[in-house]
Amino acid sequence: MNVHPVLLATFFEFSRTPVSMCGAGLIVLVIGLLATRTALARAGALDKIVALSNLCFAVPLAVFGAEHLSAAAFIKDGVPSYMPWRLFWTYFVGIALIAAALSIAAKVRVRWSGLLFGIMMFIFVALIHIPGALAKPHERIPLTIVFREMSFAGGGLALAGAALGGFRGRGRVLITVGRLLIAMTAIFFGIEHFLHPMGLPGVPLEKQMPAWLPARPLIDYVTGAFLLVGGASILLNRKVRMAATYLGSWILLEVAAIYGPVLISALSDPSTAVQVEGINYFADTLLFAGAILALASAMAPVSDAPEGKSNRPPSYLDPAALSTAASNLSSSAREK
Repeated sequence: MNVHPVLLATFFEFSRTPVSMCGAGLIVLVIGLLATRTALARAGALDKIVALSNLCFAVPLAVFGAEHLSAAAFIKDGVPSYMPWRLFWTYFVGIALIAAALSIAAKVRVRWSGLLFGIMMFIFVALIHIPGALAKPHERIPLTIVFREMSFAGGGLALAGAALGGFRGRGRVLITVGRLLIAMTAIFFGIEHFLHPMGLPGVPLEKQMPAWLPARPLIDYVTGAFLLVGGASILLNRKVRMAATYLGSWILLEVAAIYGPVLISALSDPSTAVQVEGINYFADTLLFAGAILALASAMAPVSDAPEGKSNRPPSYLDPAALSTAASNLSSSAREK
């Protein structure tokens, strides 16, 4: 079989890090789709997007886990210097991320994987990101990373809380903490979008939007408005499910329409660093969307039928789905 030499050269130029990151993400994507197919078939309208919350959360975890395992020699430098066995902890976190990704995607023992992932994010914030932000008080990126990691922790807690029975069960405290973390992050990110209206939307880091995008400042202003309004609604505990669904759907749309092309462009670059950066930006923003959608899923009203019984998922035409979160204290679907 004759294969064009340029294609062969391009294939072999890919290092194991971007290949393993993409491969892990695709495998978990397939697992998540198989585990979610029933919920997707039964859901209607925007509820289909909410049904993707576990998948959107799990795929980035697999990507980051593969990165820890395949680029451990580089990532270990981010472990605090006072900690012994830095390479060990890098591999440990990579394995933990992949295990959490498989659990959340397959919807198996999510009460533990979501909770432990949330705790791990809190540890990262306390040991790595807050000291980094304090060391550079005049730079915005370290503080942005603090809020980003806290929103990821909030998403994990929301998943665990939903698996523990939601607001009516033992998961109420976890969901409340997750709600507050996600709300504060959304408000902070919303302000950042208005202050820096040329950056990639969603998670406002350093990378700028590509020049081919029309109306770039407008995209950031609209995203900032979504984040501020949605974050305020979630923080005030008003129509949390609706606010989280619309906000998560908007971020997910940006992942597909903006970060998708950015990812493809990065993967076509011969530089491994550029490829990994593109994958990380895509996965970061997808995880942020997944955290918000996880909160929306945790607020879902369902009936009290026994586990394993089929229930019609809530529709946005139902009054219960449009009620305030204060009166919407019903349980989410319980984990098998």
